[in-house]
Amino acid sequence: MSTSRPDTALDDVRLPLKARLAAAWTSFMFLYVYVDHLSLYKPGYLDELLAGRVHEFDTGPTFIGAGLTLVAVPSLMIVLSMTLPARVNRVVNLVVAALYLPVTVYNVAGEPMSYASFYGLSIGLEVLLLAYIAWSAWAWPRVAAPAAGAAGAAGAGLPTGKSANSPVG
Repeated sequence: MSTSRPDTALDDVRLPLKARLAAAWTSFMFLYVYVDHLSLYKPGYLDELLAGRVHEFDTGPTFIGAGLTLVAVPSLMIVLSMTLPARVNRVVNLVVAALYLPVTVYNVAGEPMSYASFYGLSIGLEVLLLAYIAWSAWAWPRVAAPAAGAAGAAGAGLPTGKSANSPVG
């Protein structure tokens, strides 16, 4: 038994920018954490870690604190992207994405060429996500200011022609 379906377009709901930014930061965090986790599988990495060194850094309190900060900031960006007011949100996303670009690229420094594909893919994806975040924040949609002396809904802080209970607005 075959049932024919009429050809219809799929409903492509546009997510709010804040949700898209939070999703991008979430993806960035998954990559960020898993790249570090997968690095543990490189030969000799655990020996170096157990000896108290990562690359050329001692794994003391300063290193651990810096590592926590590097993970905490993008983690917090997930919730901040959803909750900050638009103007502050835009600036914070631009600044943090710009600061994390060099941090992300630095992670490949000193790695052997035998891992070039691993780091090329992982850091390449992280850089693409950061670029998307920065571009999205830069191009944040603007709304026209209400006309001077506008009465009714615009004067009450609502867009003209929409009610507070509108499912669209």
